[in-house]
Amino acid sequence: MTLAALFTTGIELNGAQRLLLMLPLCLSIAVVYKTIRLDHLNELPKAAAALWGTIVAGMCAVGLGLWLLFQVMV
Repeated sequence: MTLAALFTTGIELNGAQRLLLMLPLCLSIAVVYKTIRLDHLNELPKAAAALWGTIVAGMCAVGLGLWLLFQVMV
């Protein structure tokens, strides 16, 4: 497989793999956001971890809510 093939053919992922790919994405968003907002960078690991947990919990809650709504409507 060449590097170009990664952009032309899809990689099949199941539900758990999709959820696991969300974690580093949320972490990178939390680190960049907190790096911009904090005055002292020594607070970054704690603040980014807290924001990362909040983002992941919020996204899981929204996903669960939408799934429940779907179950009720079907």
